[in-house]
Amino acid sequence: MSVARNRGTVPVSDAQRRVRRSPLLFTAPIVLLVLLTAVLGWEVVRANMTEAARAQWPWRLQLLDMEPLSSLLAVAAGAVLARAQYARTVRPLLGWRSDWSAGHLRGDVPEWQVGLLNGGSHTAVVEEYACRVVLRGEPESAATPWTDVRGVATTLTEAGLTAGEDFQLVMIGNFPLVGTGSYETTMLGAFSRHFVDRVEALYLRVRVVDTVGDSHERILDALKGARSSVYQRPAA
Repeated sequence: MSVARNRGTVPVSDAQRRVRRSPLLFTAPIVLLVLLTAVLGWEVVRANMTEAARAQWPWRLQLLDMEPLSSLLAVAAGAVLARAQYARTVRPLLGWRSDWSAGHLRGDVPEWQVGLLNGGSHTAVVEEYACRVVLRGEPESAATPWTDVRGVATTLTEAGLTAGEDFQLVMIGNFPLVGTGSYETTMLGAFSRHFVDRVEALYLRVRVVDTVGDSHERILDALKGARSSVYQRPAA
């Protein structure tokens, strides 16, 4: 599924993806398994050679006895499989909720509120948060590069939008997203109807690191659904 519009947008995927694995907890066990497999292959070849051949260099080089080598190989393979299973268990499930509500912008006007959630079972920490804006009527080439909240707020202000009245963006840095398995969200932003009319798309890129050191990323269009949803004022 991709987030894309017909006018002035940069097509991006909104699917969660793993962007980096932990060098220590993933790469090191894989490297060890490969080395032990290579040693095993060497020893198997040596075992099938004649005594005279094994007396010559380099075949006289014995790295490990077959019995401890097999045990080490089994341990390394088990560690790689266990790590893969555990990484899948603690993987964050990033999602978001958005609807028309009120309470964050001046004037108690209808606002499109967007919140981030972690539907996984373990806590993940936000390590990078970036924004990208496409103004209504501008060509795709005019889309801003990825920047922080201050940078995109400057772009929006220069476009005639007012912070606190038309939009409110939350800065996130090293923020823990607790894996509750529920729909409890962390506020990302609130946007007025004027903002929705003036801005074609506002992409928010969230990158988190889980408990095994892997990094996961998801990109959302904060205005997705805003134009097709209707504000319902809560009953008094």
